[in-house]
Amino acid sequence: MLKSTLLEAARAGASEIMRFFNHEFTISNKEGVNNPVTEADHASEKAIFEVIRRNFPDHFILSEETGEIKQESAYKWIIDPIDGTINFAHGIPLNCVSIGIEHNGEMIMGVVYNPHLNELFFAEKGKGATLNDKPIHVSGQTEVLHACMVTGFPYTYINMKNGPLEVFERFIRKGVPVRRLGSAAIDLCWVACGRFDAFYEHKLQAWDSAAGYLIVEEAGGRVTDFNGDKYSVYQHRLLATNGLIHDDMLAVIRNEKQL
Repeated sequence: MLKSTLLEAARAGASEIMRFFNHEFTISNKEGVNNPVTEADHASEKAIFEVIRRNFPDHFILSEETGEIKQESAYKWIIDPIDGTINFAHGIPLNCVSIGIEHNGEMIMGVVYNPHLNELFFAEKGKGATLNDKPIHVSGQTEVLHACMVTGFPYTYINMKNGPLEVFERFIRKGVPVRRLGSAAIDLCWVACGRFDAFYEHKLQAWDSAAGYLIVEEAGGRVTDFNGDKYSVYQHRLLATNGLIHDDMLAVIRNEKQL
């Protein structure tokens, strides 16, 4: 029932995304620069909540727009009703619903659904990862110089020492292709299915990565913080790779190695 509820919730949120996409909707701005929230974000979140509460009314919820809905429960749903809101607001079809389920502090299930491409990524702890019910696996790339990677830039502290611009420059000056899609959840899933060899970012929130990082791990990849330690969705820095280039990527990111 947990899996079926998760999938139903993702599809309910995605239905709201498609209802508003390329139509008129209200937009407001949250704290900070370029941090919009749209009418569709709230509608998607509401639809997701309704499904979860109908089946698991006593579960803890953490969602980007509402924040924490605290319950005494071993289960926590971590929700981004639209990951890639700026893309959505500009009619760019790279946005998605992302929902992860945590049990006693461990991520056990996650779904990322991009309804524009009809791509539904799913993973359950210990059972592998799928794209539209077909098993997926990370790439076999063994060299960073030949990797295709993706990143994102925060809108704050972008000029910090060894920050996003400095790390980005280390790769692109060597001719390594580094893309920016505008949705961390999609970035992670595209590592999981082998389209990208690596994804790194300096400032993520729990709802950005909760589902995607489990999907990468279940697809055979490796996800850590920038120290190489076990990743937690409650810290900001993430590196997700196929595993084969992970240590070299960490060394470049930390400026311990030149490409």
